[in-house]
Amino acid sequence: MSSQNKNGMVINAPGAKATPTNGQTTKKLVLKPLKLKPKLPANFEEDTWAKLQAAVKAVHNKQPVATSLEELYRAVEDMCRHQMQDRLYNRLQAECDAHIGQQMSALQSQTQMAPSAFLERVSATWDDYCSQMLLIRSIFLYLDRTYVMSLPGLRSLFDTGLVSLRKHLAEHSNVESHIMRGLLDLVDRERQGDAVDRQLLAGLVRMLGDLGLYSTTFSPKLLDETAAFYKAEGLRLMESTDVPHYLIHCESRIQQEQERCLHYLDPSSRRPLLHEVEQQLLAAHVKQILDKGFKSLMSGHRVQDLGRLYSLLGRVGGTDALREEWKRYIVTTGTAIVKDEANDKELVERFLDLKTQLDEILSISFQSAPTFSDQLTSAFQVAVNSRSNKPAELVAKFIDAKLRGSKGVNEGELEATLDKALVVFGYIQGKDVFEAFYKKDLAKRLLLGRSASMDAEKLMISKLKTGCGGNFTANIEGMFRDMDVASETMDLFRRQYARDNRLAEKQQQPGAAAPEPAGPAAHTSSSSSPGSGIDVHVTVLTQAHWPTQTLLELNLPSELVHWQTRFKDFYSKHYSTYRQLVWQHSLSTAMLRANFSKGTKELSVSLMQALVLLLFNDADELTFAEIKDQLGVKDERELQRTMLSLSVGKVRVLTKNRKGPEVSPSDVFAYNSAFSNPLFRIKINNIQLKETQEENTKTNEQVRWQKHPTVAEAATLHGCETGFWNGIIAKGLGLHVGVGEMGCRYCCTVSQEAAPCTYHQDMLHCNSKVARSVWKLLSNTI
Repeated sequence: MSSQNKNGMVINAPGAKATPTNGQTTKKLVLKPLKLKPKLPANFEEDTWAKLQAAVKAVHNKQPVATSLEELYRAVEDMCRHQMQDRLYNRLQAECDAHIGQQMSALQSQTQMAPSAFLERVSATWDDYCSQMLLIRSIFLYLDRTYVMSLPGLRSLFDTGLVSLRKHLAEHSNVESHIMRGLLDLVDRERQGDAVDRQLLAGLVRMLGDLGLYSTTFSPKLLDETAAFYKAEGLRLMESTDVPHYLIHCESRIQQEQERCLHYLDPSSRRPLLHEVEQQLLAAHVKQILDKGFKSLMSGHRVQDLGRLYSLLGRVGGTDALREEWKRYIVTTGTAIVKDEANDKELVERFLDLKTQLDEILSISFQSAPTFSDQLTSAFQVAVNSRSNKPAELVAKFIDAKLRGSKGVNEGELEATLDKALVVFGYIQGKDVFEAFYKKDLAKRLLLGRSASMDAEKLMISKLKTGCGGNFTANIEGMFRDMDVASETMDLFRRQYARDNRLAEKQQQPGAAAPEPAGPAAHTSSSSSPGSGIDVHVTVLTQAHWPTQTLLELNLPSELVHWQTRFKDFYSKHYSTYRQLVWQHSLSTAMLRANFSKGTKELSVSLMQALVLLLFNDADELTFAEIKDQLGVKDERELQRTMLSLSVGKVRVLTKNRKGPEVSPSDVFAYNSAFSNPLFRIKINNIQLKETQEENTKTNEQVRWQKHPTVAEAATLHGCETGFWNGIIAKGLGLHVGVGEMGCRYCCTVSQEAAPCTYHQDMLHCNSKVARSVWKLLSNTI
């Protein structure tokens, strides 16, 4: 290696010759080691430490440091390089420990100060200590980075100061207790609404955390104070505050504690602190909160407060208790609606309103929790079925009213209403009762033309089929098919009638030969024949599909008898001779043209109303008894209802000699020639009497008979084996049906009697020979 100096000389390594570069003579430079090793001054360590100690004292006393920080740093480095670092570390530690001891003694003498003033003094001492230790550490940084870091078990200078400070705090227990008490008092004051210095609190909390006293000493005391504070507050407020305001207060308290943890408390306290708040304000009062306020919140539809209740109780595991209270409320409220017999007409509407409110609460307040939804369904099932059969009947009547049509209701609103009604229907266990009443009302809508929309009717059937299956709607769909087939049958009858009329006219022409009649359908009529001025429409129904109707016996005019005979002959000719037509007069309607002094009117009436009015073509006045005799009516109650509709209702085409809504055999009815109405076509509705308990029982009894298995479903009377009867008996006993009743049921099914015969334990009194024979067979089998 070589290098060139400024004189042109090249300096080589020791022992090398200098070579000139410019032709001049060079000088030789030789480097030799020192003959004596350099020695430290005799008082180097003491003098250096004295200089460092003076600087440390100046820092502790908040005075200017006489020596520059660079010189002090090099002094520390020199001591460390000459293996004096251990003694330097110990001397510095002792110096700092002495200073901390003095500071603690000073604080000890100030414990009589006000808590806030004392905490400010402690905070100032802590701030001074931190700034002083940082400056001292910067001076002794070489010691901290070399000596301390080389020994694993040795603490850093700053940590050494913290250990010393913690030791002196433990020795001055009065200072420590005053610090803890002052901090707790400040927290308590803030909880009571006073304004406190959060910055002071934050600084002291950090001090406790750095000293390792927060989690071991302060936090347990804080949690104890918190539990005691909120326990007392919870007891006080539960007695003096309503539940909505109490819940708002609890929510506010939780938010406040979260803010304290955010601003000055240690994050480790957040969960334990909130737990204490929740336990004392919520968990300890779950039952009292629910007993005191849940019902009022539900009845007042306090969606927001219920959502707050759900959220708060969910924090303390109170969801199960809330869910049970939710179910209890639904059962109680729903059952009260169902059992309110005085308001049966409003039952479905009230139930749907309740369902709508509960659905909103479930969706918004309870966040559509599946467990709450399940409880809603279960509770509604209990409530709806708390009254046997009646809800099913009322739901059927509600749907009937909607399908008849309501003013101002469009198809979308109607479908939504039907969907809600079907939700209630889904809760009903006795769906067979609903089916019976629904078919009964549907029959009237179809036969009397009361349905507002056939599309709505078919939509309803499709919804029932989707929800209950094809078996449930089989008969209902059969009713619609019957209406379609009946329309086709009537068209065929009218064409046949027109051909017969044309043939009759040809026969009456001069020279025309009269053909031989062809079969029973050869009943023809000319324009002068009976019934020529009457237009008749007949609907043929399948008895198995339609609800059973009470037969109404009436003496029909000769014109109607003529049409009945003619249609019967036509039907027997074109359809199976095994089919037997039974005329249901109770569902027949008529359109009459009536002449009054103020003009002619068209009256849309039932068949019985029409027959009553036709009697007044031959008489001006008739008594009730005379009307009954001429019509041959056996059901006096039905005739009374008819007479009231004509003389007492809104359309009074007849007058009654005696005022009042009652009809007696001596009452006299007269033609009201002075009747007037702005409409030309007028519909006279029958007076709808309340369904008697007997009629209700009859419908439900028919459902019960249809519900239980019958002997006729399995075999005929002839050829039965003993094993079969044993199975039927066992099946009957399983359904709590007596053997005698099974015998009656058999006779009513096989012999096709009009109605089930009355059940008697002694079958000898049964009015059916078939039943008595079955009873003997059953007795022998038993």
